[in-house]
Amino acid sequence: MNSMWDKIADKLRKYPAQEKVIRLLFERGFQVSPDGRVVSGGIELAHTQIAKEAGVDRRVVSSTCDLILADALLSSIFFNITPIPSLRDVAKALGFGVIVITPEDASEGGIIRDVTRIVSIHDVNVQQLHADDPRFVDSAKLTIILNQAVPDGLVDDLLSLDSVTSVSVS
Repeated sequence: MNSMWDKIADKLRKYPAQEKVIRLLFERGFQVSPDGRVVSGGIELAHTQIAKEAGVDRRVVSSTCDLILADALLSSIFFNITPIPSLRDVAKALGFGVIVITPEDASEGGIIRDVTRIVSIHDVNVQQLHADDPRFVDSAKLTIILNQAVPDGLVDDLLSLDSVTSVSVS
Protein backbone atom coordinates (compact mmCIF):
# COMPACT_ATOMS: atom_id res chain seq x y z
CA MET A 1 0.00 0.00 0.00
CA ASN A 2 1.42 3.37 -1.02
CA SER A 3 1.53 6.05 1.65
CA MET A 4 0.50 9.63 0.99
CA TRP A 5 4.19 10.57 0.81
CA ASP A 6 4.82 7.91 -1.82
CA LYS A 7 1.98 9.38 -3.89
CA ILE A 8 3.44 12.89 -3.56
CA ALA A 9 6.93 11.65 -4.44
CA ASP A 10 5.54 9.94 -7.55
CA LYS A 11 3.98 13.23 -8.68
CA LEU A 12 7.30 15.06 -8.26
CA ARG A 13 9.77 12.40 -9.43
CA LYS A 14 10.50 14.29 -12.66
CA TYR A 15 10.61 17.69 -10.91
CA PRO A 16 13.29 17.76 -8.17
CA ALA A 17 13.19 21.57 -7.90
CA GLN A 18 9.44 21.50 -7.24
CA GLU A 19 10.02 18.76 -4.69
CA LYS A 20 12.36 21.13 -2.82
CA VAL A 21 9.60 23.74 -2.74
CA ILE A 22 6.96 21.22 -1.60
CA ARG A 23 9.26 20.03 1.21
CA LEU A 24 9.95 23.60 2.34
CA LEU A 25 6.26 24.54 2.32
CA PHE A 26 5.39 21.40 4.26
CA GLU A 27 8.21 21.67 6.82
CA ARG A 28 7.30 25.29 7.59
CA GLY A 29 3.55 24.73 7.53
CA PHE A 30 3.04 27.30 4.76
CA GLN A 31 -0.29 27.25 2.96
CA VAL A 32 -1.01 27.89 -0.69
CA SER A 33 -4.12 30.00 -1.10
CA PRO A 34 -6.72 29.23 -3.79
CA ASP A 35 -5.23 32.06 -5.87
CA GLY A 36 -1.71 30.57 -5.73
CA ARG A 37 -0.13 32.75 -3.06
CA VAL A 38 2.09 31.23 -0.37
CA VAL A 39 0.77 32.33 3.01
CA SER A 40 1.26 31.82 6.71
CA GLY A 41 -2.04 32.69 8.28
CA GLY A 42 -2.94 36.03 6.74
CA ILE A 43 0.64 36.93 5.86
CA GLU A 44 1.67 36.56 2.23
CA LEU A 45 5.20 35.31 1.58
CA ALA A 46 6.96 36.44 -1.57
CA HIS A 47 7.75 33.70 -4.07
CA THR A 48 11.26 35.19 -4.34
CA GLN A 49 11.84 34.59 -0.62
CA ILE A 50 10.55 31.02 -0.83
CA ALA A 51 12.76 30.43 -3.88
CA LYS A 52 15.84 31.79 -2.13
CA GLU A 53 15.28 29.55 0.89
CA ALA A 54 14.63 26.47 -1.28
CA GLY A 55 17.58 27.21 -3.58
CA VAL A 56 15.46 27.42 -6.71
CA ASP A 57 14.30 30.05 -9.20
CA ARG A 58 11.20 32.11 -8.37
CA ARG A 59 9.41 30.61 -11.37
CA VAL A 60 9.76 27.15 -9.77
CA VAL A 61 7.79 28.38 -6.76
CA SER A 62 5.06 29.72 -9.05
CA SER A 63 4.90 26.47 -11.04
CA THR A 64 4.81 24.48 -7.79
CA CYS A 65 1.86 26.56 -6.60
CA ASP A 66 0.15 25.92 -9.96
CA LEU A 67 0.78 22.18 -9.51
CA ILE A 68 -0.70 22.31 -6.01
CA LEU A 69 -3.79 24.15 -7.26
CA ALA A 70 -4.32 21.60 -10.06
CA ASP A 71 -3.91 18.49 -7.89
CA ALA A 72 -6.66 17.37 -5.49
CA LEU A 73 -4.31 15.65 -3.02
CA LEU A 74 -1.77 18.49 -2.91
CA SER A 75 -4.42 21.20 -2.65
CA SER A 76 -6.17 19.35 0.19
CA ILE A 77 -2.85 19.39 2.07
CA PHE A 78 -1.58 22.88 1.27
CA PHE A 79 -4.92 24.68 1.62
CA ASN A 80 -5.15 23.39 5.21
CA ILE A 81 -1.65 22.95 6.67
CA THR A 82 -0.64 25.24 9.55
CA PRO A 83 2.63 25.93 11.35
CA ILE A 84 3.16 24.85 14.95
CA PRO A 85 5.59 26.91 17.06
CA SER A 86 8.35 24.98 18.80
CA LEU A 87 9.13 25.74 22.44
CA ARG A 88 12.58 24.08 22.21
CA ASP A 89 14.64 27.25 21.83
CA VAL A 90 12.70 29.20 24.46
CA ALA A 91 12.24 26.38 26.98
CA LYS A 92 15.00 27.55 29.32
CA ALA A 93 13.50 31.05 29.56
CA LEU A 94 10.15 29.46 30.40
CA GLY A 95 11.62 27.13 33.03
CA PHE A 96 11.02 24.01 30.93
CA GLY A 97 13.35 21.06 30.39
CA VAL A 98 14.26 19.75 26.94
CA ILE A 99 15.11 16.19 26.00
CA VAL A 100 16.21 15.31 22.46
CA ILE A 101 16.13 11.61 21.64
CA THR A 102 17.83 9.96 18.69
CA PRO A 103 16.04 6.72 17.93
CA GLU A 104 17.66 3.58 16.56
CA ASP A 105 15.15 3.59 13.67
CA ALA A 106 12.77 6.56 13.53
CA SER A 107 10.39 4.74 11.19
CA GLU A 108 9.81 2.00 13.80
CA GLY A 109 6.50 2.18 15.64
CA GLY A 110 6.09 2.51 19.41
CA ILE A 111 8.96 4.92 20.16
CA ILE A 112 6.72 7.74 21.36
CA ARG A 113 4.65 5.30 23.43
CA ASP A 114 7.74 3.87 25.13
CA VAL A 115 9.33 7.26 25.77
CA THR A 116 6.18 8.86 27.19
CA ARG A 117 5.65 5.83 29.43
CA ILE A 118 9.13 6.37 30.92
CA VAL A 119 8.52 10.12 31.29
CA SER A 120 5.22 9.49 33.09
CA ILE A 121 6.95 7.17 35.57
CA HIS A 122 9.06 10.19 36.62
CA ASP A 123 5.87 12.15 37.31
CA VAL A 124 6.59 15.08 34.98
CA ASN A 125 4.26 16.53 32.40
CA VAL A 126 5.01 16.89 28.72
CA GLN A 127 4.45 20.47 27.61
CA GLN A 128 5.18 19.74 23.94
CA LEU A 129 6.41 16.82 21.86
CA HIS A 130 7.80 16.97 18.34
CA ALA A 131 8.78 13.97 16.24
CA ASP A 132 10.67 14.60 13.00
CA ASP A 133 9.30 12.73 10.02
CA PRO A 134 12.04 10.33 8.84
CA ARG A 135 10.82 10.77 5.26
CA PHE A 136 11.78 14.46 5.42
CA VAL A 137 14.70 14.50 7.87
CA ASP A 138 17.85 12.42 7.50
CA SER A 139 18.50 12.05 11.22
CA ALA A 140 15.00 12.21 12.71
CA LYS A 141 14.77 13.06 16.40
CA LEU A 142 12.09 13.14 19.06
CA THR A 143 12.07 16.38 21.07
CA ILE A 144 10.21 16.51 24.37
CA ILE A 145 9.60 19.73 26.28
CA LEU A 146 8.85 19.07 29.94
CA ASN A 147 7.03 21.48 32.25
CA GLN A 148 10.08 21.47 34.58
CA ALA A 149 13.78 20.66 34.59
CA VAL A 150 14.69 17.12 33.56
CA PRO A 151 14.58 14.97 36.74
CA ASP A 152 17.46 12.77 37.86
CA GLY A 153 17.34 9.26 36.45
CA LEU A 154 15.10 10.06 33.50
CA VAL A 155 17.92 10.12 30.94
CA ASP A 156 19.29 6.76 32.14
CA ASP A 157 15.83 5.22 31.95
CA LEU A 158 15.34 6.54 28.42
CA LEU A 159 18.73 5.18 27.37
CA SER A 160 17.65 1.74 28.60
CA LEU A 161 15.07 1.55 25.79
CA ASP A 162 16.21 -0.60 22.86
CA SER A 163 14.74 1.91 20.42
CA VAL A 164 16.86 4.82 21.76
CA THR A 165 20.40 5.45 20.50
CA SER A 166 21.17 8.68 22.38
CA VAL A 167 19.62 11.32 24.62
CA SER A 168 20.67 14.94 25.07
CA VAL A 169 19.34 17.41 27.61
CA SER A 170 19.24 21.19 27.64
